[in-house]
Amino acid sequence: MIRILIADDHAIVRKGLKQIVGEHPDMIVAGEAASGQEALELARAQEFDVAIVDIAMPGRGGLEILKDLKAERPSLKIIMLSMYSEEQYAIRSLRDGASAYLTKANATDELIKAIEAVASGKRFITPSVADRLAIYIEEDGRRLPHESLSDREFQVLGMIGSGKLVSEIAEELSLSIKTVSTYRARILEKMGMSSSAQLIRYAVQHLLEQ
Repeated sequence: MIRILIADDHAIVRKGLKQIVGEHPDMIVAGEAASGQEALELARAQEFDVAIVDIAMPGRGGLEILKDLKAERPSLKIIMLSMYSEEQYAIRSLRDGASAYLTKANATDELIKAIEAVASGKRFITPSVADRLAIYIEEDGRRLPHESLSDREFQVLGMIGSGKLVSEIAEELSLSIKTVSTYRARILEKMGMSSSAQLIRYAVQHLLEQ
């Protein structure tokens, strides 16, 4: 029996994932979490084989929780689930220890195959992620500016790229406006830019906007 932990802040998404998993007698959703911190606490208290983790949860995001889960439960196989396209987070997720990356758009078709693959010790790579991985390897040694960003900075860059105001980003991420402004300043410094307009152009050019 494959014991699964689902972490997503939307109850309707958790319900949908449970329905998909429930059709397979060799799998069981043994835990649900509505936040990254809750997922971490459940993983500390119980044994799971696979965790399905949403990237865009309020507070500490999925990428941060991914690192914590891998540090505390190295044997736990993690599937990152996202509403964002593979171009934005797939490589970063796999690099940080995820065994699979799925978009919510293709989860219905791919989720069971991904669970079976990662539970058996394999990685599950969709064709589009494989293409991105090939490009990433090919470009190794000539990293793009956004590669130097932390996970949270990378997330904020994508939101700036979509035209969101600092106040909107702060509300969505459950952070203070001052904290988001600090992230924006760090992003500008690391990327050698001086305005949000430059960040927006960069994000659009590299398909990073959210």
